[in-house]
Parts: sequence; C-alpha cells; structure tokens
Amino acid sequence: MTGLGNVDRKTLTPFTPILMEELESTELLNTLVEELESWLTAFVRLLPNLIIAVLVFFAFIYVARTVERFTKKQLIRVHLDETISGFLSRLIFLVVFILGFVMALSILKLTGTVASILAGLGIIGLALGFAFQDTAANFISGIYITFQQPYAIGDVIQTTNGVMGNVVDIDLRVTKVKTFDGPVVHVPNRYLFQEDLINFTEDGKRRLRIDVGVSYGDDLEKVEEVAKKAVGEVPGRIEGEDITVFWKEFGDSSIDFSVNVWLQYSRENKAFVSAKNAAIKNIKKAFDENDITIPFPIRTMDFGIKGGVRLHQEVSETGWSKSNGKGKTESEGN
Repeated sequence: MTGLGNVDRKTLTPFTPILMEELESTELLNTLVEELESWLTAFVRLLPNLIIAVLVFFAFIYVARTVERFTKKQLIRVHLDETISGFLSRLIFLVVFILGFVMALSILKLTGTVASILAGLGIIGLALGFAFQDTAANFISGIYITFQQPYAIGDVIQTTNGVMGNVVDIDLRVTKVKTFDGPVVHVPNRYLFQEDLINFTEDGKRRLRIDVGVSYGDDLEKVEEVAKKAVGEVPGRIEGEDITVFWKEFGDSSIDFSVNVWLQYSRENKAFVSAKNAAIKNIKKAFDENDITIPFPIRTMDFGIKGGVRLHQEVSETGWSKSNGKGKTESEGN
C-alpha cells in the first residue's frame, strides 16, 4: 500500500477525498493492530517472569510477617520493653518487604525503574518533610522515647500543660495517658520530648505531705509525737524513711505544720490516694483521743458606725436588751 504522497495529481477524481480518508483510516487501524500485537508478544514473553515476580513478592510478604511475629516474641522473651520490641520487629518487617519488592522488580528487569522510584521517593519525602514537620517531629521524638525511655507504660506522668495520669500506650506519634478521672489523653510525642516532664514512678517512692493546724494552747512536742505515730500506720509506708514534721507558721487561729511520710510508688504500687485518706483519718482520730484541737476559723463581729464596738455594748448604748413586750427593756421598766 502506497502513501498519499505518491498519488499522481492527474489521476485525482471527485471521489479522491473519500478514498484518501479510507486509506488514512485503514493505515491507522493497521498501525494500532501492529502495536497491540507487539504489546501482546512482549507480555507473553514477560509472563513467566511476571508470575515468578508476583510469587516472590508475596513470599517475601509472608516471610516478613513471620519474621516480625517471631522477632517480637523473642525480644519480649529476653525481657526487652514491649514498645521497643514492637518497633524493632516492625522495622525488620519493612526491611524484608522492601527487599522483596526490589527483587521482584529485578526479576522483571526493571532495575532502571527502581532507581527512578527511589529518586521520586526522595523528592516526595523532601516535600512531605516540609509539609508535615510536626508529624516528622513526633515520629523522631517517638523513636527517642522508645529507646531512651524517660517513661514507660504503667508510669504516672504529668505534662507541662497539666495532663496527669497513667501511661497506657506509646507509639511513634503519640503517647496515651489515662487520667485519674478516666478519659485518655493523646499527647504528641514532641511535647514530651521537648518540654519538661514529671515522672512520679521513676524513683519508686513518693512523699506524702499532710498540712495540719493545732490550737495555740496545745503542747507542740506532744502534737509532733502523736502526728508521727498516726501516719506511721498508713499503707505502703517505707519503713526505712523517717517521718518528719515541719512547723511552718503562726496562723490566724492555729499553729500550722506539715507531717511528711515516704510511700512506695511504682508502676505496680500506686496507693497514694488511699494512703493520704488513711493518714488524714488517723491524724484526726489520734488528736481526738489525745485532746489535741484542730481549730476552725473564728470570726469576731464588730458593731457600731465606726466599728470596734461589741454586741453587748451596742445593745446597752441603744437601750435594747431582752424585750418586756412593751417596747421597753427590762431595766427601763423597773
């Protein structure tokens, strides 16, 4: 079949345009068929490698999951922290998965594609790094927390913004803190990494302080002795630590002091609130038994326009006392 460029212009007839369109359509159709045949031939030649690549890829996925479960179990068995075990086993899974993906592409002889994909991933990763700076910061902070362990699951912590409770989960983005009121707060890891953090259970002990006030008429030596004995019976007290009493100030109606006792306070033992309740009840009971007064605030009421006048003085000056029923006082009636 010759091209239209070789057609002699003298042979053109009124039907020539229609014939030219038919020739162009036929040529395009033949080109399309030839291209599809070449694709089909290439696919048939590639089919064995494609099947092998798919099998290899899914085999690596199975191996990766098996290795992940096995690694996590073994790491926990050697008493490694559960969070670290989960992170390392997941990292191993990703390494094996990527290795299987690259090998599948190599079987398909697409090593050039692998290089292009890696270059593209680098550019995409750079763009995403700028777009998700906070997420990246949380991820890096999560890795640090996982390995350095400034706190762990079961610890009682308090953040700078006042979130306090038990750590129930740590992942690479957030730390879940269950507050003592029940709700679980998801705290981004970068805040716990960059800002101050209080860990109450890290040292294994915590001081309980009870503030008390006693009357000015009580014997302070006796008060100190009774208070120490009362708090010495609270649950969870560390026997080797001394109970201390610190006198603070002369208050409006009492002499104020604090009694201090050290308690066991760890991931396994957090009996702080119950110990505080027991200490308050023990002190009140012991003071009642020893006639020690815990005074309540006393208010003195002054009367008169300028103040400084007591009630009986005001009554005497105004002529009012117990009424005799006639609007006069008893003294006026006599």
